[in-house]
Amino acid sequence: MSISIERYIAGHPRLVDTVTVATLFVLFLVGARISLPGATQREALWPAVLLAVNACAGVLLSRSHPRTAVVVTTVCAMTASALGYLLTVLMLAPAMVAIYWLAVLTDRRTTRFYCIGVIVMLVATATILDPVDHPLVLKTIAPIAYVLLPVATGSARRMRHAYLDAVHARADHAERTREEEARHRVTEERMRIARELHDVVAHHLALANAQATTAAHLAHSNPEQTRRMLNDLTGTTSSALRELKATVGLLRHTDDIDAPLEPAPGLSRLPELIDTVRSAGLRVTLTTAGKERPLSPGVDLTAYRIVQEALTNITKHAVGATAWVRLAYSTDRLTITVTDNGAVTVPAGPPVPAPARGFGLIGMRERAQSVGGNLEAGHRPEGGFEVSTALPLYPQPSEEEERTP
Repeated sequence: MSISIERYIAGHPRLVDTVTVATLFVLFLVGARISLPGATQREALWPAVLLAVNACAGVLLSRSHPRTAVVVTTVCAMTASALGYLLTVLMLAPAMVAIYWLAVLTDRRTTRFYCIGVIVMLVATATILDPVDHPLVLKTIAPIAYVLLPVATGSARRMRHAYLDAVHARADHAERTREEEARHRVTEERMRIARELHDVVAHHLALANAQATTAAHLAHSNPEQTRRMLNDLTGTTSSALRELKATVGLLRHTDDIDAPLEPAPGLSRLPELIDTVRSAGLRVTLTTAGKERPLSPGVDLTAYRIVQEALTNITKHAVGATAWVRLAYSTDRLTITVTDNGAVTVPAGPPVPAPARGFGLIGMRERAQSVGGNLEAGHRPEGGFEVSTALPLYPQPSEEEERTP
């Protein structure tokens, strides 16, 4: 019920002002007839009517020109006091309304300045120019109290509005922040899925293409090797389907806790990867330096995918080349270097268009940076291409416990 009344009042400000002004006009005239026992009462009413009209006209300016409204109503109250009227709350009602709206619509400094000014002017007028010689308390304490009351009420309303505005602003900011964070996470997840699909599909399709091309070249000259390569091609495509199914299955069954999940590949599967690449005609040598250390799942997967993508690029761009994969373990880093000699021996047959520039290097660099590492790639002065990455080795719980005294 109260909410509907507040909405009606907020939606009809002119009607509210009209009712307020009419009420204040009547109160002012009633207050003009109040006097102390034994004091001489003014017979003429027209001065009070004239002052009431001017004061109420000032009240109409309270919403649009609050400072002017305070000045006009205060001057009317001072004039009434100088004419001998007793400054009751009824006669000060127009000034109190104007001061209230001043406190609501202006800042604290302006309200304080006008409040002090009004108190000084009212007290000084009532004390110096009072022809009836009213009691000192009614000329000092009463006007001060009547002025401070609307100041306190209006300031409280202003602070409440400011608080609600701040709450709404914080809520809007929090909502925007949540939306931006959600969009950021969605973007990161899309990039991660895109990298995984790219690594899975590009690697196996490049191997399948190389195996099919070599098998077609050797179909007449070496049927036995052709059959072996076709068998390898079957394994390559089957492996591609399995990894693709596992990746897509994670997207389809995100809420299924019991769904079987294939473990993410790591460096433990590096020999299997090299054997697969060798079946496509690429000669690969794997060397390891330093003491092997356990890797965190993220670093392990990143290391595997970088080697996979580097060998895939060699298979696509340097058919028949020789590649070297070197893993170097240090105290806090794993350095992976994949190089090739750049030799190209394309089997005879129909021309194959050059592969378009893809996102392999970009994806490898993003993967390395995602775990706190870095990656460099470029042509070697002596020929060929080299990909080098340094990945951090995070201490495992067992190692930390051993170091703890």
